[in-house]
Amino acid sequence: MMRVTAIVAFTIATTAALAQAGPSTAERPCAADRALVNSRGAVVLSTGQYTYNRFVRDGRYCQVDQYPEVAYVPSLDTAQCFVGYRCQDGTEDF
Repeated sequence: MMRVTAIVAFTIATTAALAQAGPSTAERPCAADRALVNSRGAVVLSTGQYTYNRFVRDGRYCQVDQYPEVAYVPSLDTAQCFVGYRCQDGTEDF
């Protein structure tokens, strides 16, 4: 029983760590946020105190049933900073 409890506790702790957002876009210059997305390909960034999103370099980082949509975020030096794209569900053909 003790072993099961330890495994459950470890799983919960690991899952919580994976869900954490990355650095806040509002506390960094636009170029730094854009460079982070470009270097990693896909990254979760905080866009406000309680908001975050996953940003990608291009459509290769989206799932098959998703398309890349242009993404702007608030940054330290500009109100609307182009950091890359967000993956949206569906097709972009209307």
